[in-house]
Amino acid sequence: MRPLLLGHRGSRCSPSVPENTFAAFDLALEHGCDGFEFDVRLTCDGFGVVSHGTKFGRIPISVQAASRLRGLPSLEGVLERYSTRAFLDIELKESGIEPRLLQLLARRPPRKGFIISSFLPGVLLKLRRLDVRLPLALICGNRLQLRRWQELPIETVIAHQSLATRRLLNAVHDAGKTFWVWTVNRSSAMIRLSDWRVDGLISDSTDVLAQTLGE
Repeated sequence: MRPLLLGHRGSRCSPSVPENTFAAFDLALEHGCDGFEFDVRLTCDGFGVVSHGTKFGRIPISVQAASRLRGLPSLEGVLERYSTRAFLDIELKESGIEPRLLQLLARRPPRKGFIISSFLPGVLLKLRRLDVRLPLALICGNRLQLRRWQELPIETVIAHQSLATRRLLNAVHDAGKTFWVWTVNRSSAMIRLSDWRVDGLISDSTDVLAQTLGE
């Protein structure tokens, strides 16, 4: 069985298509991916918007109202547009949006599946307190972050490609959890990790990912 195939911030393989936009999300699906990862930040009036960076223009997103950020997709807009079309990896970049996210998920549950991921253990702990049924993932970009995967209430470990080893994969699987790898852009690495039986791959190069491992 092949791994779940996800675009990183949508698709980042075309310079004419900005990341974390509807166009990038559409492109990942057009290429044949199962879904995509996207980043969520909190506005000063309590809404979620999609952005990897902390600023919109030169002003921090955290001090702006959602009505002034119409150049960014809203979390609600992503769920409305893709809840029936894609697996969604919802990465929370900061705390505060958790209750709002749960309300939106109850209103528009993603029919093809979803996971809520974060680098921040506190966000994952708060989500677990709010709802024990939520599928949660810890994102690990270095060994310090990776040390916490066994103690957190998560279903999935999302490890940077530089951290991915068969030993780690086996340990995660032995603990009854799934193992994803990001950001995998070369077909040779995609094939190798698929042969290892990783459960998910996240890639900038959604065209290569789908051509290499897609149905």
